[in-house]
Amino acid sequence: MTTSRPTAAPPATVILSPHFDDAVLSLAGLIPALGSPVTVVTVHGGAPSPGHDVSWWDSTCGFSSAGEAHHARRAEDARACALLGAACVPLGHPDGPYQDGGVLHEIDTYLTALAPETRLLIPLSTNQPDHAKVRDRALHILSGLGRPLPLVYADLPYTGHLPEWGTPGADAALAKDVDFGVAYQDLDSRFVLQVAYELNLSDEQWAAKRAAVQCYASQLAPLAVDHGSVLARGGPLRAERVWALEERG
Repeated sequence: MTTSRPTAAPPATVILSPHFDDAVLSLAGLIPALGSPVTVVTVHGGAPSPGHDVSWWDSTCGFSSAGEAHHARRAEDARACALLGAACVPLGHPDGPYQDGGVLHEIDTYLTALAPETRLLIPLSTNQPDHAKVRDRALHILSGLGRPLPLVYADLPYTGHLPEWGTPGADAALAKDVDFGVAYQDLDSRFVLQVAYELNLSDEQWAAKRAAVQCYASQLAPLAVDHGSVLARGGPLRAERVWALEERG
């Protein structure tokens, strides 16, 4: 007699994460509120070419080789997603310093295979060109498939540096701010944005998010160089925001 392993339920919610830490930094507090099962799909989750020189960023994070960094990052992501009860799926595109700059075609394959009713979240892409490539590729593919528009999440810590972040005036500020609002303004020129989820994390929610973020230990010190006290209780990760899109008439 043979037995078969149970088939995992297809995801009800998919979060497109440009890199291994983006979904957790941006949405760890809200993930329990999203339709489950939740899968985090890391677009730049592929291994670098063998023998590729280690990037400046990975060297700063303490790695001796590009392969070592990739192996560690996958393990960090698996631990963080497990804490949040989410599955993790890496696509095959290498991270920025190791990629060829081509089309992110694995997004096409993944989204085409998803059930049409799957809820999809994509990054706002505040000040991050590689995030914008993920966002715009997903929008292009969904349009071609005739699928519903995705939800858009504020990518943190980048959007979280807005002075009004976590306040009722966040959207109005993003609509005018020249430092942290350009990505929001770009989408706002094409779509109507309505807040679907907003969360100022409670102490309990913050403790759970902090534990998940700390799984990405290899990047926290260098991240603080660019973003200051990124894990401060009142820092840029303290609030999360997700918008629904509607076509402009």
